[in-house]
Amino acid sequence: MEKFQLYNFAFENLSRKNMSFQEVFQHVKSFMEKDRYGNYKLMFGTDSQVHPTYTRFITGIVIQCETKGAWACIRKVIVPRRMNHLHERISYETTLTEEIVGLFTEERKNQLIELILPNIYRGASLTIEGHIDIGSGNKNKTRIFVNEMLARMEALGIEAKIKPEAFVASSYANRYTK
Repeated sequence: MEKFQLYNFAFENLSRKNMSFQEVFQHVKSFMEKDRYGNYKLMFGTDSQVHPTYTRFITGIVIQCETKGAWACIRKVIVPRRMNHLHERISYETTLTEEIVGLFTEERKNQLIELILPNIYRGASLTIEGHIDIGSGNKNKTRIFVNEMLARMEALGIEAKIKPEAFVASSYANRYTK
């Protein structure tokens, strides 16, 4: 039972539209229940695209099992203006990812951990990652924001990933920003 009302948190994927966060969490949990010996990664990331009159942000949630594939969904947020300043856009992408990570409360994370806990010594695992659509290469304009955004993800207690490892943001979410 939700203790507070979640606003504007509608999720979708290719097979389902307008899912609540509780439905998303149940899909993640059900996916993990199929193989309690699996090596799981729960990953979050946001990408954006500036359009003529608005900026579209897509946040992806992906639960992946090394041997069993993945389940994923997205959340769309439209800002009704062009967000042309790179720092503002990257910062808002990180904020949207932080919002979704925050929905995975300690209680919910513990429910997921309890699914695999009996099998940890047999190789089962769960890691949680925040994927940020930035890179540290000399030619990458976003490199000056790397430390700031990494610190924000790490403050949430999750493993931060940047390009090229940040595929939930730079690849999965990116597909839906166009």
